[in-house]
Amino acid sequence: MTETKKFVNLTPHPLIIFGPGGERVEIPPSGQVARVAERREWIGEVNGIPVYRPVYGPVEGLPDPKEDTVYLVSSLVLSRVRGRDDVLAPDTGAGAVRDEKGQIIGVKALLAPPSP
Repeated sequence: MTETKKFVNLTPHPLIIFGPGGERVEIPPSGQVARVAERREWIGEVNGIPVYRPVYGPVEGLPDPKEDTVYLVSSLVLSRVRGRDDVLAPDTGAGAVRDEKGQIIGVKALLAPPSP
């Protein structure tokens, strides 16, 4: 089943999605960014260089579900979302489209949140 929904980009940069026919769709940032709260925990030093561990908190800036809307977020935000079928992230693994230098220029697929 194919659905048509409005994309809202909750990342700080444009997202490029290549459709099955090769069409290129650019989704500009919405101006609102969903993030995972994060703090750094000092765990020691290696050769005098401080080493920290990230400690992740809740997702911030993710709107409530809205009919016919899909929110596009980073993979870190997606990893912290549960029970939402309206939140997706670009598939920068198998779905990545790369330029001649190997840099990701877009994606051909989106990822859903992990199972609860």
